[in-house]
Amino acid sequence: MGAYLSMLTQQMWPAKSKFKVEDIPDLTGKVMIVTGANTGIGKETAKALLQHNAKVYIAARNQEKSEQAIKDLEQQTGKTALFLKLDLADLHSVKAAAEEFKSKESQLHVLFNNAGVMICPIDQVTAQGYDMQFGTNVLGHFYFTKLLLPTLLETAKTAPEGKVRVITTSSSAHLFFGLDFATFKDGPKRRKIDPGRLYAQSKFGNVVFANELARRYGDQGIISVSLNPGNIKSDLQRYTTGLQRRIINSILYPTPYGALTQLWAGTSAEGLTLNGKYAIPWARVGPARKDTADPELGKELWTWLEEQVKDI
Repeated sequence: MGAYLSMLTQQMWPAKSKFKVEDIPDLTGKVMIVTGANTGIGKETAKALLQHNAKVYIAARNQEKSEQAIKDLEQQTGKTALFLKLDLADLHSVKAAAEEFKSKESQLHVLFNNAGVMICPIDQVTAQGYDMQFGTNVLGHFYFTKLLLPTLLETAKTAPEGKVRVITTSSSAHLFFGLDFATFKDGPKRRKIDPGRLYAQSKFGNVVFANELARRYGDQGIISVSLNPGNIKSDLQRYTTGLQRRIINSILYPTPYGALTQLWAGTSAEGLTLNGKYAIPWARVGPARKDTADPELGKELWTWLEEQVKDI
């Protein structure tokens, strides 16, 4: 545990970033999806991508909030993002979103699996009965990525660098709990677990998924990176209360900081060398829990995820 606390401390109070939004290269002709980009870190990420001429899809559940975000971003950048309706807590919505995107685009250069929920009330579950945090943060993003893999792989064949990227947002919370497969779906065992632990489990799952994606598709041009965006003020904290909220708010950085690390991984030349790596604030490679890189655990999780979506 001492090693994990050391890693946590390193990531909570990071050194000044050597990477800036201004360092992003021209992204003309690049098609990108940012899940959860109607608010918070995702919105800041979309803003920077638009400023550098990418074609950006804001994939989110709430159309009204997304349309307002698109208006805000247009005022700030002079560029217009596109809305893609995506509810990660409903696998049928995930499938519909992927099909909608593929009906409009033949290329996808970067998928930012950015959206997430944190410390949800225990009675919240997904449309298919999964724990809300694991179902949204891990299973929903897995299925969305799986459905977009053919487009990603085709894009890699024609991309000048021969690469495309899948950037998956995790958290330093992954340091504290591993995976308990018996709690992924709702049931008595899950309901005995604190929502904070369930959140940490989902963030651990994000890293395991990203690493397994890297192993399976790295030789076909997919760069898969997971990351901790930092302790950032955003809508993620909406379920925190009282002392918990005060403690969390005391260590939070402004929202734009949260976009830096995933923008670095998703747009920089250096990002093309990060397949299977874990990035930490601000814009640097760092350590994740060692067991997130266990290939047997990666295979086990991937097999479980595949089983959940096979009949959707």
